[in-house]
Amino acid sequence: MNRWALRTSIALALGAALGTSAFAQSAAPAAKPKAAAKAPAKKGAAPAKAAEVVPAEASKEQLDAAEKVYYGLYECEFDQKVDISINSKYPGWVDVKHAKAVYMMKPVVSSTGAVRLEDLKGEALMVQIASKSMLLNTKTGTRIVDACVSPKQRELMEAAKGQTASNAMLSGAAPASK
Repeated sequence: MNRWALRTSIALALGAALGTSAFAQSAAPAAKPKAAAKAPAKKGAAPAKAAEVVPAEASKEQLDAAEKVYYGLYECEFDQKVDISINSKYPGWVDVKHAKAVYMMKPVVSSTGAVRLEDLKGEALMVQIASKSMLLNTKTGTRIVDACVSPKQRELMEAAKGQTASNAMLSGAAPASK
């Protein structure tokens, strides 16, 4: 019983000593760092630009995929536009513009033949199939814009419609009605 009382007394004493010491340390005013001298702001100075991200050099597969991209101005749902162009600074990379956003994207051909344009910063993804394209936000998993059609896609769809009508006429079947 005396040992328990002794241990408890020692523990309380140590706790009080440490607590007082910690309190004394925390109660002391912290030294304030000296304020750095600021240069006067220049009027009309342009804000600093974010550092440009430099992409890796394009592989042969990427260069081949870039040749399969449908370039040009896309007409999308709700009268929106997407403009896809070759990046003038980095061969094999593509610029995708929608509203005020510009994405530098890497072309990749999927196993299905669709072309994916993968944003260098991982924010967006453009998927191109024969009949349409869509721009997706990869962070939220939502579509930014859908039902986008490039001039080349429109041309391919018209050719496919004409081919279907020709095949129907050759086989003697009536063309499918709209």
